[in-house]
Amino acid sequence: MWELIAANKRKSYVLITVMGMLMIGVGMIISEAMVPGAWFVGGGFAFVLWIILTLISYYGGDSVFLASAGAKQIQKQDHPTLFNIVEEMCIAAGLATMPKVYIINDSRPNAFAVGRDPEHASVAVTAGLLNRLNRDEVQGVVAHELAHIHNRDILYVMVAAVMIGVIALMAHVFLRYMWFAGGRTRSRSRSSGGGQAQAIIMVVAILFAILAPIAAQLLYFALSRKREYLADACGAQFTRYPEGLASALEKISADPGLAEQKSKVMAPMYIVPPIASAFAAAGLTSTHPPTKERVRILRSMGGASLADYEAAYAKARGGSIVPGGSLKTSRPVGVRPPWQETEAKKPEPTAQEKVRQTTDLLWKLNKYVFITCACGARLKIPPGFKSPQVRCPRCERIHDVPRGG
Repeated sequence: MWELIAANKRKSYVLITVMGMLMIGVGMIISEAMVPGAWFVGGGFAFVLWIILTLISYYGGDSVFLASAGAKQIQKQDHPTLFNIVEEMCIAAGLATMPKVYIINDSRPNAFAVGRDPEHASVAVTAGLLNRLNRDEVQGVVAHELAHIHNRDILYVMVAAVMIGVIALMAHVFLRYMWFAGGRTRSRSRSSGGGQAQAIIMVVAILFAILAPIAAQLLYFALSRKREYLADACGAQFTRYPEGLASALEKISADPGLAEQKSKVMAPMYIVPPIASAFAAAGLTSTHPPTKERVRILRSMGGASLADYEAAYAKARGGSIVPGGSLKTSRPVGVRPPWQETEAKKPEPTAQEKVRQTTDLLWKLNKYVFITCACGARLKIPPGFKSPQVRCPRCERIHDVPRGG
């Protein structure tokens, strides 16, 4: 997939440049409309802001997104099954560095990946994903996210999200200013002799403030859907089990809580973004292809190779999605049997066991101390507990609370 990796790097650089030019244009026009002759100051301010945001997006964008999602890093001993899946998919994807693994305290199943390159990447999954999906489905989701890391397109998403947010904020501030100070601005223009020229600039600025965020969104929509198809194709190849990802997409999109409003900046990061409107549901303003279409393509694959995905995509939508060079080097990949039909040493945990494991992990991450009583009760001591001892509510035994509990 070297063609795709090179193309995604170019797209990231083009995006940074185009978004920067758009930001500078917004700054210049808005400044000129607010204070005649101040276009240079506004353009300079926007240029400096562009440089700062680019550096933040590149070096710290992953931290910003993870913090916004409330994600907390975990280690292998915290959830061995999840780490084993990530390790397996790293090997399948040919990644030399394993991404950091995070969990989000959210009952809705979902996941996303962030990072500027494979050496500085992270994968975050929700508690709901671990609770509701089986091993094959979790593996499919992780493979999809590692495909984004492998294809070098997560930097593009981070930069786009930050830049679009700032352009929209600049436009919103200007329009609010015009709403509350429009009358005084027009009075100053007439008294200073600005006349028609200033009025034209004001109209242009208002139009630019309205259209610039839309243009930035359209630029993002034009390229982001293709990366989802390609991540599905690579994910199916990594797992050798397309049904796992297809079933996971169905369960995630069918969750009733998914339609709840999330941050517009965070939404495109997830494997299935929240549906905020009927237009998004129809795929008209969505950063992702319709989930039903993604599932149909995956289930139409005759094998698990990139060539198999290309054939299924062409049948469902027409045209081509996988780069030609990758198709030439694509070798047949057979579909493996489901996890339960293999000679796995450990059976799939029950739904109750999954919830208990995930819940205990979240308690641990929130600094709770666990005390197991001889009667079998498990006491969870909050971090702010002051008493040096605690009584078991089941058998009345007294237990010492460890230091730091």
